[in-house]
Amino acid sequence: MLPRTIEIKDQKVWMIDQTVIPQELKIIEIHSIQEMFDAIKTMIVRGAPAIGVAAAAGMALFIKTLDQLDKNKIKEAGDYLKSSRPTAVNLAWAVDKVLNFVESSTDIHSLKQDIWSFVSQMADEDEAINRAMGKNGADLIETGKKVNVETHCNAGSLATVYWGTALGVIRELQERGQIKMVYADETRPRLQGGKLTAWELMQDNIPVTVITDNMAAHLMSKGLIDVIFVGADRVAANGDAANKIGTQGLAIIANYYHVPFYIVAPTSTIDITIPTGKEIPIEERDHYEVTHINGCEILPTGVHVVNPSFDVTPAELIAGIVTEKKVLMGDLQKEIKALF
Repeated sequence: MLPRTIEIKDQKVWMIDQTVIPQELKIIEIHSIQEMFDAIKTMIVRGAPAIGVAAAAGMALFIKTLDQLDKNKIKEAGDYLKSSRPTAVNLAWAVDKVLNFVESSTDIHSLKQDIWSFVSQMADEDEAINRAMGKNGADLIETGKKVNVETHCNAGSLATVYWGTALGVIRELQERGQIKMVYADETRPRLQGGKLTAWELMQDNIPVTVITDNMAAHLMSKGLIDVIFVGADRVAANGDAANKIGTQGLAIIANYYHVPFYIVAPTSTIDITIPTGKEIPIEERDHYEVTHINGCEILPTGVHVVNPSFDVTPAELIAGIVTEKKVLMGDLQKEIKALF
């Protein structure tokens, strides 16, 4: 059984170091807001829900160091954490929740105690939300029908506090005896599907086969994929969804072969301030991620590369967005507006 991705206890924060999986399951302690910034930036912790709780815990670590209540300093700390990764909206959402909590505080000593209960509750809520999404997503599959599921990147327990978004649906289907096979896209350039998703599913004895990203069309053309569940880092008000690079292409192929393509994301990942996916900022990451694998250079030295970390899947390619409240289907813009 996997441990929680983020563990908060006795005003201390531990997390799984995802950069060393699958070779090692390593738990590290995060001591400061600076260490939390680096953990988010370097993807020691990744996945929109996990990043959100990690950021909230980073704020608690910062507040722990204060001798007096200085709300301006706390806001500056929040802005600092928000700058670590621009695409995942849960990061800013969680920081703002902490800032709203701080706003009502008048005493630093009480705040130093209360903030930890607040962040711990946020972590517990994340798991409950994931389990609710898992049930809602699994209900999309006809009772008793066994399916081949494809997924992209890692939207599992490692991407959340526990259980997962897209993999939460897969775990629920496994408990119902409805999984034939999970096909995990390798997910270049950081290989989260091959390294993290495959490892996670193997820990839970869920059947998994890793494929390279460019094999998806071939498998769908052979009728080997029944449904696709992926996560998201930000969903715009019209239903456009940003997820790990390669998701958009997968959705286009799925649409051609009439394979239902679902986004699984909590309502906290929906950003109603952004009208369409065109306004979602796309993080450009270090080109080293493309030119090297596990420290070994695989491309010609000096070659030009680009490395956008995310792409945006248009709403019209999405069969539904699975949230903890309900599955949004049909007119996604209207459905999202009704949620808020």
